[in-house]
Amino acid sequence: MTPRTDARAQIIIALDFPTLRKAKDFIRKMDASRFLWKIGLELITAGKAWDLIHFISDRSGQIFYDGKFADIPNTVGAASKVVAKMPGVKMLNVHASAGKNSVIAAVQNKGSEQLALGVTILTSIEPGECGSIFGDKPGVKVLQFAHMLSDVGADGIVCSPKELKLLKKHKGLDMLVKVIPGIRAKDAPPDDQSRTMTAEEAVIAGADYLVIGRPITQVKDPVLAAELIMKQIASVS
Repeated sequence: MTPRTDARAQIIIALDFPTLRKAKDFIRKMDASRFLWKIGLELITAGKAWDLIHFISDRSGQIFYDGKFADIPNTVGAASKVVAKMPGVKMLNVHASAGKNSVIAAVQNKGSEQLALGVTILTSIEPGECGSIFGDKPGVKVLQFAHMLSDVGADGIVCSPKELKLLKKHKGLDMLVKVIPGIRAKDAPPDDQSRTMTAEEAVIAGADYLVIGRPITQVKDPVLAAELIMKQIASVS
């Protein structure tokens, strides 16, 4: 899978809104066709995913269905079959920690034009906590998960920008599309994302897509914020 290199194509805006109305109002401001859009657990749990998917796809937008499947292979496969029928969905994801057979189930049951991504270590997990959960540091575990994802045919990986340089050192992993959350400005106040980089730093390190929420969705002028980030990406890509 060859990554897209256009700066606009590299931005996935996270629609982490409490209501469908707020999500739709935000998309109307931004022009749906210019970005990819991440629909996550908040709107999925609220039962609004299908409505929003049709709203975006009707406006020529593409979707990252961030369901983060983490279950036995049969369940992950069945869920992936449902996503395969969703219009406009370009990406879906499954936790790599669910095991290789669950990742294989997602790969085998996704839509023919969809990308199956493996979620590795969440950006909110610090090194000490990673050790208590996964038994080692984030870099070690992300690399282990990445090799497994590549071996079983996953299209891409979701990891923090901090692990990108490590992944780049392994040529066998170069075909994995790198989808990277944890994008923050240098002067951004601390929040629940602990392993972060700026957009420019992440692209230089090897990111193919940047998942960006609050730096765009929770500012006074989101259109301007998105344009500035696109210019930053274009300057280094």
